[in-house]
Amino acid sequence: MGKVISVVNQKGGVAKTTTTLNLGAGLARKGKKVLLIDGDPQGNLTASLGYVEPDAIETTLATIMMHIINDEEIDEQEGILHHEEQVDLLPANIELSGLEITMSNATRGKLIMKEYIDMMRLRYDYILIDCMSSLGMMTINALVASDTVLIPVQAAYLSVKGLQQLIRTISMVKKRLNRKLMIQGILLTMVDFRTNYAKDIASRVRKSYGSKIDIFENIIPLSVKIAEASAEGKSIYKYCPNGKGSAAYENLTREVLENEK
Repeated sequence: MGKVISVVNQKGGVAKTTTTLNLGAGLARKGKKVLLIDGDPQGNLTASLGYVEPDAIETTLATIMMHIINDEEIDEQEGILHHEEQVDLLPANIELSGLEITMSNATRGKLIMKEYIDMMRLRYDYILIDCMSSLGMMTINALVASDTVLIPVQAAYLSVKGLQQLIRTISMVKKRLNRKLMIQGILLTMVDFRTNYAKDIASRVRKSYGSKIDIFENIIPLSVKIAEASAEGKSIYKYCPNGKGSAAYENLTREVLENEK
């Protein structure tokens, strides 16, 4: 039975997509079978894996979710793209944005993604969901379907400030819709430890949340190479295997696996 991790933060630009991609690729490098789900209508994860025109893809997460809403049969292989770095991808594009209202009106609107993911759990060791930068119906669907939540937080004041609302939303979903949901941890990203500001923010996160929520020991540094890798449609391991970004995500992957023991 695979583990499902949602990568969530309602604030954009905190490295949700790069973390989903590189953690997924890291797990695949460790021999795990991994499915990445792009849960954002902007299709950033899809584009970051080299599918540069997400809107041209015919079968996406939106297609699958509409099948479920309409009680139609789903082939387990439908829509799955097989990437050269040994991860599978269920892509997304702009069609996903139209589903929010449809799901709101559906009888089991908050359970649609769960129905699909429960079907796929036996096929994968890990399913990672790259969530959109909002706490709307699509993100709620991901949280209901997940076992844990990984929260990337940029070492910046506004990113930290939004954490309280996110944690309240996760608590609400846990209480009402998914009793087993846990926060896997807060991951500090885009950290430039050459500045006192970044050190102060990192210290503030640990002081404010460390007693209640696990904070990953490993941090993701500010790195141009990580951004460049996504633009090239590759993981950081393939783009810059010997850089600090690759080492950081390798350490994060190891930490995630060790926490399973």
